[in-house]
Amino acid sequence: MANGYYELKKGAKFSFVLKAGNHEVILSSQTYEAVEGAKGGITSVQKNGPDAKNYEKKSSTAGQPYFVLKAANGQIIGTSEMYSGEAARDNGIASVQANSPSTTIKDLTV
Repeated sequence: MANGYYELKKGAKFSFVLKAGNHEVILSSQTYEAVEGAKGGITSVQKNGPDAKNYEKKSSTAGQPYFVLKAANGQIIGTSEMYSGEAARDNGIASVQANSPSTTIKDLTV
């Protein structure tokens, strides 16, 4: 069983990351004006993350593979890091699928 978790952060705005059990960031959110928006984003990742159809595989302008996770309405709710190859990107998607249902949220905003 995966033991990933979310970290809720506050910089100039609120954001979150999903980390795998090894503490590596596997998905990063957009920024939100309010903490409630970021918490809603986490809920959306928990709901949409397990389903393979919600992932879009992409390549950067430098040719590096990455992926985005989309909500049912097509809005991007998370973006991966840049990967060294397509197999590594696909492993990243599998990791997000396994870890996204996590209900562990470490609130670093307080």
